[in-house]
Amino acid sequence: MKLAKLANRFRIDKPKQFRLADHDPAECCGLSIDKDDAKDLLKEGIKRLSILQEQLWANNQWSVLIVLQAMDAAGKDSLIEHVMSGINPQGVQVHGFKQPSEEELDHDFLWRIGRALPERGRIGIFNRSHYEEVLTVRVHPEYLERQRLPDNGKDIWQKRFDDIRNFERHLARNGTLILKFFLNVSKKEQRKRFLDRIDEPGKRWKFSMGDVAERKLWPKYMAAYEDMIRETSTPEAPWYVIPADHKWFTRVAVAAGLVQAFEDLKLDYPKVEGEALAELEKARKALKAEKP
Repeated sequence: MKLAKLANRFRIDKPKQFRLADHDPAECCGLSIDKDDAKDLLKEGIKRLSILQEQLWANNQWSVLIVLQAMDAAGKDSLIEHVMSGINPQGVQVHGFKQPSEEELDHDFLWRIGRALPERGRIGIFNRSHYEEVLTVRVHPEYLERQRLPDNGKDIWQKRFDDIRNFERHLARNGTLILKFFLNVSKKEQRKRFLDRIDEPGKRWKFSMGDVAERKLWPKYMAAYEDMIRETSTPEAPWYVIPADHKWFTRVAVAAGLVQAFEDLKLDYPKVEGEALAELEKARKALKAEKP
């Protein structure tokens, strides 16, 4: 299977028809971790991303924003570690957005997002993002009260979807490639991973009793995710719904989505010609004329 074909399978291009129940968290597209084809696809993706990132940096016209959203234990951290393993760390910045600070609450909900956007030539990864404002805040309306808004009526979520679409459209028009990945883990697999954390001493620090409490709100979260994807998957900022019950496949699928989107930018190294090329020839002659 080609990376491009794999990527297109999970991209949501018809959001109004999207139903989360139609997407299997355990899907592997016929691949197996025991087969070389899956390992080869990931290696291919990582190698290609390394070249594309260098071209992104050299070109200095585009920036790339990668948004990761998921329920707890879906594998966001390990995804970043594995898929980005071939990337030059000087060209990547990772931001994890937690509960807003008092300073952040004194601004609109997109203020802290704008401050963390990647510069041209760089890749920014949001491990959680502005979408928490239509997910966690929607499931926990008491969080909305802390924001002291002049109007938080029933249509606030639609207004926030409008704000997000406009914000992302603005970024895209100004040279930011936006790629959004929802890691779709099942409730059953999340339970297994939570138990693994509890049983393994080296992972216990990751677990919180709040994780158990949030599981009771699973239907509300799934409804919020479905609504979010329907309202904010756009041509300039698409969502990819990635099966996340098998971490190895999640990594392959996300790598495929990244490679496909980067290649669509048709990046290349800047051409050196004219006077600049003549200067290089002078430098070549000077270097060759030096005594060993």
